[in-house]
Parts: sequence; C-alpha cells; structure tokens
Amino acid sequence: MNWKPAILILVMGLICCAVVPSHVAAQEQNLAPTPPMGWNSWNHFAEKINARTVRAQADAMVASGMKDAGFLYINIDDTWEGKRDDKGFVHPNWKFRDMKALTEYVHSKGLKIGLYSSPGPKTCAGFEGSLGHEEQDAQTYADWGFDYLKYDWCQDTGTPEQMKAAYTKMHEALKKTGRPIVLSLCQYGWGNVWEWGASVGGNLWRTTGDIEDNYDSMARIGFGQAGLEKYAGPGHWNDPDMLEVGNGGMNEDEYRTHLSLWSILAAPLIAGNDLSTMTPYTQEMLTNREVIAVDQDPAGKQGFPVVQEGPFEVWEKPMADGSVVVGLFNRSKEAGKMTAYFSHLGISGEVIVRDLWLKKDLGSFQEKYSVNVPAHGVVLVRLKAK
Repeated sequence: MNWKPAILILVMGLICCAVVPSHVAAQEQNLAPTPPMGWNSWNHFAEKINARTVRAQADAMVASGMKDAGFLYINIDDTWEGKRDDKGFVHPNWKFRDMKALTEYVHSKGLKIGLYSSPGPKTCAGFEGSLGHEEQDAQTYADWGFDYLKYDWCQDTGTPEQMKAAYTKMHEALKKTGRPIVLSLCQYGWGNVWEWGASVGGNLWRTTGDIEDNYDSMARIGFGQAGLEKYAGPGHWNDPDMLEVGNGGMNEDEYRTHLSLWSILAAPLIAGNDLSTMTPYTQEMLTNREVIAVDQDPAGKQGFPVVQEGPFEVWEKPMADGSVVVGLFNRSKEAGKMTAYFSHLGISGEVIVRDLWLKKDLGSFQEKYSVNVPAHGVVLVRLKAK
C-alpha cells in the first residue's frame, strides 16, 4: 500500500550500510529459501483490518487447502498501530488489543504471522512509524511473536543512501532480537533497490509502485520485471507486489495470467483477497500445486521473456530438475494461436509437454508446441526432453 502524507519528513541522519558478509548472507538465506507465500490484509481490507478478521483469514487459509499448498504467512498491514507509552514502546490500537494472543492463535494453526511499519516517523496511513525506535520496535515484534516485517518507505523524499541506512538499521535490530524475522523492503523500486536490497538485509524488495486490481496494472507491473532476473535467488527476491487474484477486478483468464506470470518470476505469492469468501474457482487457482511448484522451485531462478512478437510473449523459467516451464502469454484483447519453438528454449529432440493448469500431459512434440491462447490469457506448460 502507498498512502503518501502531504508533509515533509526530516532526513534521517543514519550511517550507511556495509555489504553483508558471506556467512551472514548464508544464514539469512534460510529465512526465505523460496519466495515467501502468504496473505496480506491491505488489498482487500485496508484500514478495516482487525484481530477478528486476521483470525478468520488464518482459519480460511487452513480450511481452503492453501496452507497445504504452501501458503504460510498471515500479514497485517498498516493501521494496527496505537500510541507509544512514556518509555517509547509502541502499543496496538483498539482493533488489536492483544498481539501476543493473536500470534499464538495463528501459530497454533501451523502458520506464521507478519506485521507492518515504516522507517519514518509515520506510516503511510499516518500511524506510528519506527524512526528513532528501531531496536524497541524490533524487540517488541519479537516478544509478540512475529515472523515477518514489511517495512514501508512512505515519504517521497530520500536518497538511496538514506534508504540503505534506514533498512540496515532495522535489519540489525531484528537480528539483535535473536528471532528469525523475514524483512520485506517496500519502497517501490526507487534507487534500483534490486541492486542493493540483499546487502541491507532484505529478503524481498518491491520493484514497482502499487498494483491495482485490473489487467493493465497487473500486466504493466508483471511483464515489466524483464531484466531483473539476475537479482533474484534463494533468500532474496524481486517483489512485484501482492496478488489481486479473487478481488473481482479481472476475469478468470486474466487472473490465471497474473498467477502464472508471478510464478514464472519467482515472485512472492502474497494473496490479497478475502480468503473466507473465495469462490471455488479462486480457491482452485490458489491451490494449484503444479503452478505453485513453478514459483517455489528450489533453484530459485526468475524467468524471462524469450520471444516478444506484438501482443504475444513467450517466457521461460529453467527448473531444478532440468525441465523448462514456458508461459505463452496473449496480451491481445482477442484470442490467438501461439507457438513455442523448442530451439528458442535450448531444447532439442522429442519433448514431453504438460499443461500445468489442466494438470494434464499433452503428449510428445518435435520442434514446437502450438496452442490457442485466450484474450489476456496464458497457457502454462512444463517441457521435458524425452
């Protein structure tokens, strides 16, 4: 989310970061060996989120099969914050009276739970930020039992060096608590964050502005990730923002494109819908293990475009088992026939093709695979040499 208050924020005089030593990087890689999967409150609930709703989402994540499919985090976004006491410790507001009880409830479901703050004095929605209270807040989050922190740069001002310093300070504060806490950098891709996000302790970093629940926004953000693939890998991921699947602004083919593209990108899969009211189609989409396996492949390689011809784009993602996942994306408003030529993918000979949405082997093919792709749709296949 991104509410920018119309006030000037004082520049933070913090020391700049150093490159993370290799042994520290190896330890932190264990926090997010594959792209984080979970749910976040903002896209659907925004400021209306409360503890009761968070519990309901945790219940639904388990009951829907999403937990079994790999979804893990239940993340509370902005507007949970209350005031600080006379010692400077932050307390939740009336919507979240007992954070410790809430984290224990979510943990009892076999899930993990995340929270939100900002490096500035105020969050994007105007609540208490963490500036000047980084160690206090990190310890508070750890004492409450949180496992994930989304740290949102809400001010319009600031240089990359100031951002690096601010994120390094919170990263060090989280480490000091001794509790493993995933750090999600949210600063909208400013200053080419993908080039330095890992060095300041980020496990994932937003590469774009906020997504909206429509095809144009989703496509602009998703297809715009081309060229960032070298910055992603185990422990550190490019984040093109949360999923809008199930929120109602796109049709089924467009949502299938959304999830297919994010999976090829090895992007974090953070659902943003109301899990307690999902349609059967949305539930089936979010629990398709063959598609999720593309995102969660242990090799951690972000996919990339191989062919772009007008509205037709063919994307490739190399997999750990030697197979290749290919997305045939039709960005046109009309259905069209698309072809993936195996020579473009570095594959020769006889190739077995499996459709991941249909969960069906399509047979063996030589040289190419052709298929009709719906408007704004995708066909997602896994290719393996016979």
